[in-house]
Amino acid sequence: MSDVTPLGDLRLLPGAAEAARARALRNPLPVDTASAVLDHVARHAGTDGDRAAVVHGDTVVTYRGLLERVGAIRAGLLGKGCGPGDVVAVTGLRCPDVIAVLLAAESLAAVYLPVDPGWPAARAEDVLTRGAARWLVDCTPSATGPVREAAARAGVEPVPLPGRTAASRGTPTASMGDRSREPRYAIFTSGTTGRPKGALVEHQGMMNHLWAKVFDLSLDRDDTVAFSAPLVFDISVWQMLAPLLAGGTVAVIDDADLAFPRRLTRALSRSRVSVVELVPTVLGWLVDQVARTGPDALARLRWVISTGEELRPALARRVLTGLPEARLLNAYGPTECSDDVTHQVVGAAEAELERLPVGTAVVNAVLHVLAGEGDGRWRAVAEGEPGELFVGGLPVGLGYLNDEATTRAAFFRDVIDPGSPTGRLYRTGDLARVADGRVHYLGRADRQVKVSGVRMELDEVEVVLSRHPAVGSCAVVVSGTDGAAELTAHYSPRGPVSADELKEHLRSRLPPAMVPGQWRSWEALPLTPNGKTDHRALRDADAGQGAAP
Repeated sequence: MSDVTPLGDLRLLPGAAEAARARALRNPLPVDTASAVLDHVARHAGTDGDRAAVVHGDTVVTYRGLLERVGAIRAGLLGKGCGPGDVVAVTGLRCPDVIAVLLAAESLAAVYLPVDPGWPAARAEDVLTRGAARWLVDCTPSATGPVREAAARAGVEPVPLPGRTAASRGTPTASMGDRSREPRYAIFTSGTTGRPKGALVEHQGMMNHLWAKVFDLSLDRDDTVAFSAPLVFDISVWQMLAPLLAGGTVAVIDDADLAFPRRLTRALSRSRVSVVELVPTVLGWLVDQVARTGPDALARLRWVISTGEELRPALARRVLTGLPEARLLNAYGPTECSDDVTHQVVGAAEAELERLPVGTAVVNAVLHVLAGEGDGRWRAVAEGEPGELFVGGLPVGLGYLNDEATTRAAFFRDVIDPGSPTGRLYRTGDLARVADGRVHYLGRADRQVKVSGVRMELDEVEVVLSRHPAVGSCAVVVSGTDGAAELTAHYSPRGPVSADELKEHLRSRLPPAMVPGQWRSWEALPLTPNGKTDHRALRDADAGQGAAP
């Protein structure tokens, strides 16, 4: 694996560092970031080895069985020469073996790199090449032809999974030493240039986030956490590993179940899931299904977590009403910072706000809101003033693999906090303000557009549109060329509603220039593989056929 490129220089106005330190949101707490997750798996296997570690349908993998499976996979990687810093690519669908491969890579101080089986071969080859992967473990061979083809072209050697009867041959069962500063996994996210960029996360950042979830959700051995995210979505890491720290159970949820609300509800109920994390669109489907069948179907559910996109107050109110026994958590964080950096428990009071706060800093995250002065220098904003969110502290990752320019533009030397454990700051590109000790997300900085000479935030239009009771989900994009650009609103209705009614809803609340001129109704908005609204698909749809005026 190539070394991560140098950090950028963050230029501050005189006195800005001191002001930023004084206004930073912090949550310092000593946590164990040195040990391996596998240390904890081994501990649970030694004290209660027959307890379920992973369930997948009718398949149950005990803690003892998981430890043995890790050992067998580890032996195969070790036989190929895998060692510290080597990149092990993993592809396939969610299954218990994915967890075992990640733990086996951790035991060898290697780097885990997930590759989506649905990616085109060209994209998979690009990721494997830039990620400097040496080996590919295919957890569901029948589903991943394009990735195997890409690996062959990239010179990545396949490592077959061992048979179920393979011996562990040397599974580590005692502490493996201090893992803190090792690179642990790389997630390739979409880039503005059209090429994905590989965010590299340290072991200490990963462990800090896992413990943040254990602490804030009070996870224990009685919990079952749904493993519902695609492997290339950063939340999959905590879904796989945090329950194992606490001695709980991971429940693998198949794509076929996630695609249909009734099947998802049945799968969560059958696996006795107590914690589930979903993107807002899928969360809305689940709540609507529970409204049809009754909350008893998910009687064990005690936490519902929203992530990936902004959680709107209207949906939050539906969750609180439809799942009254479960608590709702609004989670926010970038892949580059080991996943979530804020948590906000959403209650009735928060659900009545115009926009939900994303909350307070998770353990050992340091959050700054800074404003650019137009000359390349930054200052700390006052309470309630908007600016860009920067993240410091333990969560900040190492940068982007083999992408010096992009790393320098987003990762900086931490000139604010001389005691930073990483020495790095990450510029999220998200607009935010701090009020009452909580971060309030204001949208993406790159979603600020200029239409008909008026500068506006697309997120603001979407927030207001989402408040109409007949709108289930919505997205606003810019259509047309620079000379004839206009706003197009795409929406999925929850009940009968006309575009004229929605226009009037916006006209009474927004300036005329922020009311879309084109409207398009969808049965369901197109989603990316991660379950987020696919804005590119919406723009392509506008280009292919006109939206309704």
